[in-house]
Amino acid sequence: MQRLILLFGVMFAACKSTNQSMNTIQSTTKFDTQGHRGCRGLMPENTIPAMLHAIDLGVTTLETDASITKDKKVVLSHEPFFNHDITTKPNGQLVTATEERSLNIYQMNYAEVQKYDVGLKPHPRFNLQQKIAAVKPLLVDMIDAVEAYCISNHKAPIQYNIETKTQAATDNIYHPSPEEFVDLLLDAVYSKKIEKRVTIQSFDIRTLQYVHQKDKYIKTALLVEDYDKKTFTEQITLLGFTPTIYSPHYTLVNAELIKVCKKNKVHILPWTVNDLPTIQKLKDMGVDGVISDYPNLFAGLK
Repeated sequence: MQRLILLFGVMFAACKSTNQSMNTIQSTTKFDTQGHRGCRGLMPENTIPAMLHAIDLGVTTLETDASITKDKKVVLSHEPFFNHDITTKPNGQLVTATEERSLNIYQMNYAEVQKYDVGLKPHPRFNLQQKIAAVKPLLVDMIDAVEAYCISNHKAPIQYNIETKTQAATDNIYHPSPEEFVDLLLDAVYSKKIEKRVTIQSFDIRTLQYVHQKDKYIKTALLVEDYDKKTFTEQITLLGFTPTIYSPHYTLVNAELIKVCKKNKVHILPWTVNDLPTIQKLKDMGVDGVISDYPNLFAGLK
């Protein structure tokens, strides 16, 4: 926690006074470059350092994941537990695959969550990832750090793409009901006055339906797995409204899907694309943006 407080203190102290509202500055970038979990290929995922490095790499949007703690805090975490690939326990031992699901974030207060390190263990799939001491931050703390960093470094306001980590099978076990989850998430967003720059994304249509019911002005993104065989029309019919963004696995993207999305005035933004030739191909095909673990690749786009 002391590391986190020190980081915030340094960044806020560096902020120069400004009368320019972060919500009124508009990005001129049309192609949406999104850093997956910040920049998972380069820095520990879903941590404040990953978000700040992604900003330095020029992303337009920070993609991240939200989970809920026992004391109803919104924390950045892809899984609602401590994944063995990235976690060191408070006693210095590494989390094992057999025990990871027992380390249930929804059954821990945030004071306990922040005792686990998620930045020092070498990642088995991302050997370029810099190793630093890091914790799973609160969403509001990440937003504070990012907003301060953008101001102090004269960066354009960043967009946020936040995924709700819910599914019916684990309701009230690893997370609250979709309604409570969304209420907590949006309360955090509203408290920081960034709702105009936020997209809520999910594979779980229940959370998107509730977001749309609660606040139709919040942008939504429907995530689609690579094994999902339903058509675009079938998925939108099931969802019950037209989302802002259709976000399929990149292998599902073809000219016909892009045509259907454009016809329905839905942005198409595939995930997770980790090589420059594929990103360039998708851009040339007409997608509206791409999510990548390696946002450094975006600099090579034509």
